[in-house]
Formats: sequence, structure tokens, C-alpha cells
Amino acid sequence: MGRQTQRKDDLLVSSNFIRAVRESGYVSLSTALAELIDNSLQAAATKVAVTVTRPKPAGLPEIRVEDDGEGMSRSRLEACLRFGGSSRFDERQSFGRFGMGLPAASLSQARRVEVTSWQNGQVANRVCLDVDAIAAGTPVDLRARRQPGVTTGSGCLVTWQHCDRIEYQRLAWLERALRRDLGRIYRRFLSNGDLTLTLNGKRVDPVDPMLLTAKVEGYSAGLAFEPLRYELAASSGRTAFVTVRFAMLPVQHWHHLDNATKRRSGIVGGAGVSILRAGREIATGWHLMGAKRKENYDDWWRCEIEFDPVLDEHFGITINKQGIRPSQVLQEALGSELEAIARLLNSRVRQAFEEVKFQAATEASCRVAAAADVDLPVIPTAGRGSGALSYRIGSEQLSIDKMFASSLKRRTLDVTLNVDHPAFAALYRPLQKLGDEAAGELRTALELFLLSFARTTTLLSRDGHNCDDLLRMWSRTYGRMLQKS
Repeated sequence: MGRQTQRKDDLLVSSNFIRAVRESGYVSLSTALAELIDNSLQAAATKVAVTVTRPKPAGLPEIRVEDDGEGMSRSRLEACLRFGGSSRFDERQSFGRFGMGLPAASLSQARRVEVTSWQNGQVANRVCLDVDAIAAGTPVDLRARRQPGVTTGSGCLVTWQHCDRIEYQRLAWLERALRRDLGRIYRRFLSNGDLTLTLNGKRVDPVDPMLLTAKVEGYSAGLAFEPLRYELAASSGRTAFVTVRFAMLPVQHWHHLDNATKRRSGIVGGAGVSILRAGREIATGWHLMGAKRKENYDDWWRCEIEFDPVLDEHFGITINKQGIRPSQVLQEALGSELEAIARLLNSRVRQAFEEVKFQAATEASCRVAAAADVDLPVIPTAGRGSGALSYRIGSEQLSIDKMFASSLKRRTLDVTLNVDHPAFAALYRPLQKLGDEAAGELRTALELFLLSFARTTTLLSRDGHNCDDLLRMWSRTYGRMLQKS
């Protein structure tokens, strides 16, 4: 076939442009597929089915994305594979904006794309774009062709043929990666029931990088604070809010998990910020954290930033919705506070790990105390009112006027030492200078002294004595003496 004639005043050289578009920068198959799912959601689809097959044993994969949306008229169908041909160009209500997603995403992964659409049970129409044909000089033809067969309702089917850019050799690996990525990108829609997404016939479950809904050994992450809201003005004159949420992972309950479990559960390797635009994740990484650098401890807290498309200019949305370029206004509005919070959460995680180590070191003392408890006066409790107590020693920041706090729940006496009281450093710092055996003996004696004091005040309190004032007075007296020593 002859080479396509190119006029001097043509803006584009079609064959070269198509080759260039194939390098449009989609970082993965998942992000390219997300462009198609975005289109389905904009077309009011509630069901999207993704099918990945390999038509020939040694051939290239083929991918089909079918939805139950409103479909496209013949004229819209003929425009859908034109770059910038969207009827919703520069809209700020939903996902699409530039009309580049469908053709650019498709050609970044496949050598041929077909789009079939039907409305109200009427005959379906199809358009296609073939990289090899265009490269060979064949004129681009985007006229819609009627397709045989019966249709029901409305919908759209996008087929990617000859997918030569897929990095996975085995479809099972590819399917696992797609489930993880698409479940994360569309987690809000999947969780709310607004979208049913299937992959090779099996439902895709939401994946929450904040781990607020995930259960690992019966525990989930929790919000570190109430959500923060920042109101910003757009150049259009409208204002909208940026909402920021932080989550803390339960170090005490998850620190002991092996690395494989932590990685599989998303505990490690998931640090950073998830950026959501209109409820859809568009970027992940270390964003808007100022001068705070990412450290290993930062795996144990998460951040989620959500904004309305009205604020696109502040986030510097890229054409393929895979990243952000924060404006100076956005950085000034959020950066310093988010950096301070990031440093605070990093400090909390460090403290939590110190607490875990501290607790582990107190186990010997707690075992000795539990063994002795059978010979001590019984402290009655509701429900299980008798029997020996078990003991736990922890540490955290408490009111400065208390050396420790104690509580009895379910036959466990929980003693929390106050790291801010002078006694904590005075009693525990000298242990670091001793040998392991001597330090162990002295530590056990010290902690048994504290446990016995806490047990005695608990027993007296159950008999009607007010020991809280005694504890405060003793703590103040001891603290004052230590300051003078």
C-alpha cells in the first residue's frame, strides 16, 4: 500500500504521532485501564467487566472492557478515538477532562483498539484504530460500522488487541496485580456499592491503603485525628475543600508479623500519601510533606488527600491522571502543617516501638508477679471475681503529677509508667550501665516493687479507700527528691 500523502500545512504527521502516543507515559497497565473505567463511570455505568485472555497460546494478550452505561450515539462514537474529541472537554465535574484518555491509554498498551457501543437495544456500531495500518500509511478512517447481532439495553465495549506492552508474562500474575491496583484506585466506588467491577468473571474487592477497613489478626488501623479541611479558591472564582485524613497502624498488634505477611497485608511498602480526585485515586507517593523525608517508621502511618476537580489547577493534574504538580498556593496552604503532622506521627511510631521493646523486657517481672499472686489477698472483680491476676507493664506520656497509672480489667492488672515523670529516667537509665545479668535482677526487683505498690492501692481502693490522692502525693514527693539529688 502506498505511503500516505502529508500536506505541508498539516499539524500532525499521523504515522509518527501514533508512534509517539504509544510512549505517552502510562506507568502500568492498571493506570491505562483506569482511563476506560473512568469513561464507564462518566457514562453512568454501575457494572464494568474486564476480561484478559490470550487468544493464542504463544500470542499477545487481548483485553476487553464492557460496561452497562448509557452508550454513545454514532457521532460520539466516531469522535471517541480522536485525540481531544471528547464532548466533555475541560469539564470539572468528574474524571475526564481533555478527551485524550481513551485513545492514548489504548495505544499505550495495544496495537489495535476497537470501540463498540449500543443504545436502547438498537444496533451496535464500531470504530477502530490500528497502529500498524497507520504506520504503513493507510489513511485514518474513524467512521462507525454497523455490527450484526442483537443487543439489549445500552453499553460500551472496548477491545484492546495485540497488547505488546504488558510486562507480565503469566496472566495469573497480571490478574493479581490488576486486582490490587484497580481495587485501590476505585476503592471508594467499590466500597459504596456504586460500582461492581469484575476481572475475568470474579469481583474486584476494594483495597484500602489506609488499612482502616482491613482486618489483620483482628485489628485495623485507626484515624490519628479528625479529618482536616482546607478551603481553596480556583481561578474560576469557585471555592472547594481539600480534605486530609491521617491513619495510625497498630504497632502493638502488628509489629511481630513476619515480613511476608506485612508486605502482603500492605503494612510495609505502603507508606506515603494517597491522592484522590473525585473519589478516584490518581497518585501515590511522598507528596506535600515539606522537608520531611520518608523513613522506615513512616510505614506505620498513612495519609489520604481528597479534592474536587474544581481545584485541578492547584494539584497540576496531568493529562493521564497519574500524578500531581502542587501549586505554590497549595504547598503554602497545606505543606507546613502536614510536615509537622508527619513528624509527629513518626515520633509516635518510634515511641510505640519503644513501648513494644519495653513491654517485652518486662515479661519476666510480670511472670514472677503472676506466680506469687495465688498467695496474695484476692481482689474481687465483676464476672470473673476470683483467681490469680496476670500483670502487664507499659509506658507512655501521662500527667506529670503521676509516676504511673494502673487499671484492673478482666483479671489483668495493667500498670503504665509515666515516661515524663523524673522517676522513669532515674530508675531505668542506670540499668543500661550494668551487665545483662545484674541489670535483669535489678530490673525485676524494681518492677516487682512497682507492681506490688499498684496491687496494694488497687486492693485498698476496692475496700473504699481513696488511694488516688496517695499516689499523687507520693509521686510528687519522689519527683521533688529526685530533682534535688
